[in-house]
Amino acid sequence: MDYKSSLIQDGNPMENLEKQLICPICLEMFTKPVVILPCQHNLCRKCANDIFQASNPYWTSRGSSVSMSGGRFRCPTCRHEVIMDRHGVYGLQRNLLVENIIDIYKQECSSRPLQKGSHPMCKEHEDEKINIYCLTCEVPTCSMCKVFGIHKACEVAPLQSVFQGQKTELNNCISMLVAGNDRVQTIITQLEESCRVTKENSHQVKEELSQKFDTLYAILDEKKSELLQRITQEQEEKLSFIEALIQQYQEQLDKSTKLVETAIQSLDEPGGATFLLTAKQLIKSIVEASKGCQLGKTEQGFENMDCFTLDLEYIADALRAIDFGTDEEEEEFTEGQEEEESTEGKEEGHQ
Repeated sequence: MDYKSSLIQDGNPMENLEKQLICPICLEMFTKPVVILPCQHNLCRKCANDIFQASNPYWTSRGSSVSMSGGRFRCPTCRHEVIMDRHGVYGLQRNLLVENIIDIYKQECSSRPLQKGSHPMCKEHEDEKINIYCLTCEVPTCSMCKVFGIHKACEVAPLQSVFQGQKTELNNCISMLVAGNDRVQTIITQLEESCRVTKENSHQVKEELSQKFDTLYAILDEKKSELLQRITQEQEEKLSFIEALIQQYQEQLDKSTKLVETAIQSLDEPGGATFLLTAKQLIKSIVEASKGCQLGKTEQGFENMDCFTLDLEYIADALRAIDFGTDEEEEEFTEGQEEEESTEGKEEGHQ
């Protein structure tokens, strides 16, 4: 508490000192004992106990036989959270320096004569001090106003009793508001914790979802590789068969070409005897070669690969229908898998 700088700035040091010695709860000068909070702000111990009890309604009193682990409340000045042990506010350290300053201030004030104007005076009766409170009009006034003035017919009460009553009421309102603020702060803390847990849970389910989809991707890639391998194998088998036929037909063609050339040369023989010696065997070879042209052939549609066509539209529909927390979609997807396995079994039987 920087008293020196505050006193220098104000033209009336005593008045400013009094402002520095006001409790933020009861709005009066600190009442001993004065306790200092961990945040270095000061409170009357009675006021500190009031807000502590309001913030911890189930905390037992000091004289109770039941012990508690402690409690907490917030500084009314800076909202710093003060955590108490089982002793409550009685475990707080007393600020002896502030208490000594209060004693010195009171001694100084008592030794000074009362300055004119230090007590509010009545506007209607300038020589009369305001010493009563009009309950009807709800304003402070003087005795002359009650006897002869505008408050003659009103109900009045001693100023000090009304002052103490309203001060007590204001003190209770402050305690209630401070307790309400603590409850609001507790709710804010709970909501912040809820935000943290929500983020953690969201991150966890995202990781789980990514793992499940990665598994699906792996299954699809594996199945794709398997089907492509089967198509490649079928392609190689068919190409091998066709290339073998081409080789057979090529050999037959070469043989027939040679026979044709031999026959043409035989026709060019001028002598009949020489021609007849080779003609019969040549004719026989040509007839046998003509019969040998009946080699294997490919069936109609041999080159087609239609047996490897897949209808995956129902699987695509099932994937599009994937959503969170629906068992029906899982059942439909399971049925789709069974149908796919059945289709693959039929294809293998066909091959």
